[in-house]
Amino acid sequence: MDQILSHLDENGRARMVDVAAKPVQTRIATASGLIRLQPRTVELIRDNLIKKGDVLTIAEIAGIQAAKKTSELIPLCHPLALTQVQVRADLKDDGVHIEATAKCLGQTGVEMEALTAVNIGLLTVYDMCKAVDKSMEISQIRLLKKIKEDY
Repeated sequence: MDQILSHLDENGRARMVDVAAKPVQTRIATASGLIRLQPRTVELIRDNLIKKGDVLTIAEIAGIQAAKKTSELIPLCHPLALTQVQVRADLKDDGVHIEATAKCLGQTGVEMEALTAVNIGLLTVYDMCKAVDKSMEISQIRLLKKIKEDY
């Protein structure tokens, strides 16, 4: 089955999709990911002893900021007026798990905003812990759900 790529024009050139004819709907997307850390790094985060500060809170704030800038980072994404972004960074025995939910009223989905929030949240953890942990691994980044409902 041939699949038409919506971000290519009839000549195969990249384009931003025109969503003007689509109805305004409530759009919600949730994504998650994990950064694996050494047990000592987890302990330092738990005890708030990472020199750069409160790792979990800063990662959450970074994720929110990133979601708001998604269209500046990913060329063919539409700029969206987000109505809500929630980012939750949870310390686990083997690392930090981040889950992000983005919401808007619009004509296109917010999955890229949720995924961007997760990625930047995880990269923030990496940046804050790189002096003490040389074996960090970011993984399991995925879209958990995507919802669109009539407004």
